[in-house]
Amino acid sequence: MRILVVEDDPQLSGLICEALEYACYAVDSATDGETAAELVAVNAYDLVVLDWGIPAPSGIELLRDWRRQGASLPVLMLTARDAVEDRVGGLDTGADDYLTKPFSFAELLARVRSLLRRRGQRPLVALEAGDVRLDRGKHLVTVAGSPTPVSPKEFAVLEYLLRRQDEVVTRTEIEEHVWNDEAEPMANVVDVVIHRLRKKIDGDRDERLIHTVRGVGYTLRGERS
Repeated sequence: MRILVVEDDPQLSGLICEALEYACYAVDSATDGETAAELVAVNAYDLVVLDWGIPAPSGIELLRDWRRQGASLPVLMLTARDAVEDRVGGLDTGADDYLTKPFSFAELLARVRSLLRRRGQRPLVALEAGDVRLDRGKHLVTVAGSPTPVSPKEFAVLEYLLRRQDEVVTRTEIEEHVWNDEAEPMANVVDVVIHRLRKKIDGDRDERLIHTVRGVGYTLRGERS
């Protein structure tokens, strides 16, 4: 899952990005409204963490523009404005959730999970296919009940495939949702991670969960076949 953090306080932005990256999200950041607008226009974000008081256009102005344009991406508004009328204004403008500063990072991550769960229409805390289970809260992957160590990027790719199970997913879609703009380009990076996942998820089994769709990408099926 790929998240954009829009926050003009460098220290707070760094801490938010670090917390999200530790939770296995791909994260981009912006410190002003103009940069945020450009990033949203060219990238497929799954969620935006948006500060109200960033340099123009402000967070609330950005949000208003996105909703007018029909953008439905989830937005978690961050702000020091804690008056009831401010919260109501943010939600009425189109924010999906509203978190006032100061806040705990545990609550921030819980709200992010909740927004992504609502958007994905699949349980985000525990995703399953066949004998594979991914528990985001515990950062744990099990195969046939046995814990299976995976890297953060393998975890992120597996989560995306599980959320899209039984659908054909292109390499470009995986790159856009799992890698951020700072990732070094590598022509076969998706194939490398998929190969590692297959060894851990499918191994030598005759029936597999992860399948290649030649010329298109990959699909993770709900049952082994």
